[in-house]
Amino acid sequence: MSDHFKLLVPGATAAGTVNVTAPYDGAHIASIETGDSSAVETALNTAHNLFTNKKNWLSAEQRINILEKTAGIMLSRFDELAIEAAREGGKPLTDSKVEVTRAIDGIKNCVDVIRSEHGEEIPMSRNAASMNRLAFTTREPIGVVVAVSAFNHPLNLAVHQVGPAIAAGCPVIIKPAEDTPLSCFRLINILHEAGLPEAWCQGIVTTDHDAASQLVSDNRVGFFSFIGSARVGWMLRSRLADGTRCALEHGGVAPVIVSHDADMDDTVALLSKAGFYHAGQVCVSVQRVYAEKSIARELAERIAEAGNKMKIGDPTLADTDIGPLIRHAETERIDEWVQDAVTKGAELISGGKKISDSCYQATVLFNPPADAIISQNEIFGPVICVYEYENIDEAITQANSLDVAFQAAVFSKNIDTCMHAFKQLDASAVMVNDHTAFRVDWMPFAGLKHSGHGVGGIPHTFKDMQIEKMMVIRSPSL
Repeated sequence: MSDHFKLLVPGATAAGTVNVTAPYDGAHIASIETGDSSAVETALNTAHNLFTNKKNWLSAEQRINILEKTAGIMLSRFDELAIEAAREGGKPLTDSKVEVTRAIDGIKNCVDVIRSEHGEEIPMSRNAASMNRLAFTTREPIGVVVAVSAFNHPLNLAVHQVGPAIAAGCPVIIKPAEDTPLSCFRLINILHEAGLPEAWCQGIVTTDHDAASQLVSDNRVGFFSFIGSARVGWMLRSRLADGTRCALEHGGVAPVIVSHDADMDDTVALLSKAGFYHAGQVCVSVQRVYAEKSIARELAERIAEAGNKMKIGDPTLADTDIGPLIRHAETERIDEWVQDAVTKGAELISGGKKISDSCYQATVLFNPPADAIISQNEIFGPVICVYEYENIDEAITQANSLDVAFQAAVFSKNIDTCMHAFKQLDASAVMVNDHTAFRVDWMPFAGLKHSGHGVGGIPHTFKDMQIEKMMVIRSPSL
């Protein structure tokens, strides 16, 4: 695999380089060129000129051919992509392989949405004013797309932002997370190899925050796609030029309600995987579990037992279950939050210690108090909190008490319990007898309240990156 990646902005000169290291052991993986304000201006100008010259727009047939070839190349390099994602992001290899599978399927989904794209007829001749008229809509690209991506799924998140933009016919510029830019740049290079002209998809790691803000806030940007922290996302949204549309995907503190009649074996297996998967660094990871008092301790102890059996370590090894945190500072923060909860009265069922500078034990806390930091914020680490309840409505009130709302779940064999939880929980999606981290890439995926703005999922993003244009024909023959 390449150990040096070029700035993917045609005509721009690199301003420097940054080193990409493995979060597990700090080993050097690659260097990547960075772009400054001048490179950002070059990228924006190139993309804007492409979009404004409609004669050069890529036809649907061209876009389909490029994306089909892209999926084929990705499949032929499956292992290479999986290993790179595991090395730079720390997600265990077995889960990184799932990510690559999803990414390839996502590219195929982009082909599907192009094929199914259509407008609609608008009713006319319904009153005197609309007589002798025919009206229908078509869809066109919205303009230049700028995407800022997160570290935790370095390949699949890029597919979710770049893929729909290309499918919609938009020139796209993506700034991946500085910690994990390699999978994204490799995807862009594959797209170019598949026949996409270089200027239609550009990649840049900026030299500083000012250059990044310049990229996002320019009035030539038609759509802004952001995946990352709420603090950064809302800040960048406030800097968008007038008229720029956007979608923001932040984190949540996905609540789970577990009734006394839930299938314990199934529930434990699902919650432990979804809470400790990728060391908890997923925006809908299981973190808060509200369990009926009669089964709460058993559930907590069994989740702890499952976590204790998971192997923690090198993410590139096939038998690793839990990899490192993305940065050493995150390991320190997680430990501080866990110790804060214990000091304030939480019972430590398992874990609660750093294994190394980069790895943390799979941890289960029982009944952390409401004022614990971990009860009020997204931990983004391998920690599951189990809270016991006697009344389900009190549990739902606690689940809804925060300013975030994303996906939630309820476990019960009673359909009325499930329907009650579905209606009362603040969430954009409620999983019944499944974990909060369930997702397929064509379903709507949306954070509510502080958790985001707009709706993700490839078909939904594809529509967001287009405008609907209407034609009205007046004819005496109609």
